[in-house]
Amino acid sequence: MLSPEDAGATGAAPPRPAGTGGPVEREWLPPFTLDLHGVLSPLRRGRGDPTWRTVADGAAIWRVSTTPQGPATVAIRRRSDGTVLASGWGPGAAWEIDGLPALLGADDDPSTFVPRHPLVVDARRRMPGMRLGSSRRVWDTLLPAILEQKVTGTEAHRSFRELCRRFGASPPGPERVVPAGMRVPPTPARIRAVPDWEWHRAGVDHTRRRAILASAVVAHRLERAAELRGEPGRQLLRRVPGVGVWTAAEVAQRVWGDPDAVSFGDFHVPNTVGHALLGHDLDDVGLLEVLAPYAGQRQRAVRYIEASGFRRPRFGPRLSPRDYRDM
Repeated sequence: MLSPEDAGATGAAPPRPAGTGGPVEREWLPPFTLDLHGVLSPLRRGRGDPTWRTVADGAAIWRVSTTPQGPATVAIRRRSDGTVLASGWGPGAAWEIDGLPALLGADDDPSTFVPRHPLVVDARRRMPGMRLGSSRRVWDTLLPAILEQKVTGTEAHRSFRELCRRFGASPPGPERVVPAGMRVPPTPARIRAVPDWEWHRAGVDHTRRRAILASAVVAHRLERAAELRGEPGRQLLRRVPGVGVWTAAEVAQRVWGDPDAVSFGDFHVPNTVGHALLGHDLDDVGLLEVLAPYAGQRQRAVRYIEASGFRRPRFGPRLSPRDYRDM
C-alpha cells in the first residue's frame, strides 16, 4: 500500500472504508494516458464471463476475484477528469483496491519500446493509453488459461462459466448493487472437490482436468510466480504437469504484465502477426524470428498488432468447437 507521501506524489489516495459496513474505496489519478477498457479487457473470458460485467454503457467495470484474504467484488469507474474510482466489497476488497494502480498498468514501462514495423508504429501512435496491467493473482488466471488449451474460445468460455456457476460462490457486496449473475471463481479447494461427472458436465476433457487439479494442489506455491516475474515466474508455472509455454505466457501477460511473454503454440497469434507484418502465415519458428527485434518487449509488440484492428484473411476451414459433454 502506498504511504501518504507516495500517494500524494502519484495522485493516488490510499484505500479507505466508506463508513461502517460500506465498501472500501479509492480514488486514483493515473500519471499517464490510460485506456481503461483496453488495459482490463485481457482479464475478461468471453461475453458471458460471470466474473466480469460492464454496466451503464461501459461507465463501470465490475470484477469478482479470489485474493489471499478471500473473495472480492470491485467496481471501477472513471470520471471526466481522468480520476479512477474503485469500490470494493468482501474480505479481499482492500487487497484488490490496494493493487488498483498495478492493475491499470502503473508498474508497466512502455517508454523503452521501439516499434520496428509501420503497423506497430501506427498502432503505438494511435493508442497511447495501452499498457500492460498486473492482476497479481495467479489462480484466477491459471484456471481459465488451462481451460483454453487446444480448444476454441467458445468451448473454454462455456466450461469456465459452468465451473463458476456450479462451484464458485456468490460475490460479496449488496445484492441491489452488484450486477446479477456474477460469481466468484471456484477456489483451488473447491476445484479439488469437483466430482468426475461434473467435469464431464462442464465439457472439460481428462487432459485439461488433470492439469487443473495438479495446479490446484500447489496453487498457494504458484502465487509466488507473481513475485518472481519474467522467465523465473514462467518457469515456476511450467513445473506443473500440463502447464506449458503457452499457458505460462497467458498467465504472465495478465498477472504481472510480462512484456516479453509471447503465447507460442497459439492457434491464431503466429498467422495474425505474420500477415500483419509480412503478408503471409507463420509457424512458431517464424514468429520467433519476426519478433526478434523486439526482444524483451515481444508481447507488447503482439498486443499492438492485435489492438490495431488488423484482421488476417480467412482461408480454409476454421477450428470447430467440440462438446465433450456428448463424448
